[in-house]
Amino acid sequence: MTEPAVPTLDDAAADTTAVAESAATSARNRLVIGLMLVSAFVVILNETLMGVALPVLMRDLHVSANAAQWLSTAFMLTMAVVIPITGWLIQRFNTRPVFIAAMILFSTGTLIAAIAPGFTVLLVARVVQASGTAIMMPLLFTTVMTLVPPAARGRTMGNISIVISVAPALGPTISGLILSVLDWRWMFILVLPIALGALALGYVRIRNVTTPKPTHFDVLSVIVSAFGFGGLVYGLSNLGAVAEGGNPLSGWLPLGVGIVALAVFIVRQLQLQRRDDALLDLRTFRSRQFTLSITMIVVSMLALFGTVILLPIYLQNVLGLDTLGTGLLLLPGGLLMGLLAPIVGRIYDRIGPTALVITGSVLVSVVFWGMATFTENTAVWWVLAAHITLSLALALMFTPLFTSGLGALTPDLYSHGSAIVGTVQQVAGAAGTALFVTIMTARAASLAGDGATDVTATAGGIQLAFLAGAIISMFVIPIAAFIRRPADTVDGSPPGAH
Repeated sequence: MTEPAVPTLDDAAADTTAVAESAATSARNRLVIGLMLVSAFVVILNETLMGVALPVLMRDLHVSANAAQWLSTAFMLTMAVVIPITGWLIQRFNTRPVFIAAMILFSTGTLIAAIAPGFTVLLVARVVQASGTAIMMPLLFTTVMTLVPPAARGRTMGNISIVISVAPALGPTISGLILSVLDWRWMFILVLPIALGALALGYVRIRNVTTPKPTHFDVLSVIVSAFGFGGLVYGLSNLGAVAEGGNPLSGWLPLGVGIVALAVFIVRQLQLQRRDDALLDLRTFRSRQFTLSITMIVVSMLALFGTVILLPIYLQNVLGLDTLGTGLLLLPGGLLMGLLAPIVGRIYDRIGPTALVITGSVLVSVVFWGMATFTENTAVWWVLAAHITLSLALALMFTPLFTSGLGALTPDLYSHGSAIVGTVQQVAGAAGTALFVTIMTARAASLAGDGATDVTATAGGIQLAFLAGAIISMFVIPIAAFIRRPADTVDGSPPGAH
């Protein structure tokens, strides 16, 4: 009979070393993710600082409303153009240089904005800022999917959801407070030290956590994607102006160019992915869970951005609240989304996404049907309750959808999946804004033509826009029932196209 092996001192030492190395790796991973979360919060916060500041900038820089709006439109366009490239970028280069490049771009853009002598330079600064912002979110998603074990991803994705929900909610409130006591340049001056601190800390402490591989950079794909995604976002952003009587070509022409270019882009990617050279690998959509999650993310973003654009108009132009009152009323919902995100993540880790997503999608629909009853006599507390409930519903959906969607992919597709999620957020946000504003504007114009007052006409337009949102929301409730936890978090099998 063979004697059982007796542990030796060398074995004990090896075990101790392995435990120490594992602890060191875990600490390193937490540091990397923490730094990226803070950095992402700063860059996403910056995206929504500009809305409240536009009237001030119009006055100080002597530009029209149409020109000033380009400070936001150019930011969105740049995001839509750059994000599709990040899938290739993250695969080709290590984590550390990509992070440093993103923060250098953002910090440089912030510095240029802080010292901009005029509108043109400020517009260039926003484009540079957006280039860094576009890289950060896909990099964060990919890093989390690479480093965090499947069983703990819900909690970590919950922290990402804080960034996605709270930062945009705080942006208008913070910029309003700054502008009430300081010059508009302080919006950038106050952000710059935080950005530079994150850059310095990342330069010193972040280590490479991914393995780059040589991949082909297809210039044609970049050009076509720029026309495709850029045309979609620009065209959708202009449809509201078209509905108000603007030149139809300003909306429909770029939208048409975007659709054609996007079709060419898809054909090109299908050709390139046969030899693993796609700029944005569309094999991600072979995963049923990823495709279903993306579909629901599109509707969630439509709801979020449509509500974000309409509620301030309703509160100020119909119910008569001032800017500060509007910002304060909308703040609790954004903060609630942030507070709930980690809790939802922990619940996801325990029970999976299905119950959370079904509950969230039903609540979204209920709230939209409720908001479709808003009139010029609706109580402010009812609007507050509706916004808080909608924020709760979206909080129940975002973390499970991000986690189950990306978790259903194989690791080699994480970067492409992250880039697709980011691109979809931008396009869906522009589509939601365009859809709701266009319906509101057309209906309000019709009512005004029939003799209604401005307040009554605006209320009627907003009512119809929310009714359209309510109808759309009903179509995704059945999809929610099919959202499942990826198999790798259930039975230990590798992620794939389930």
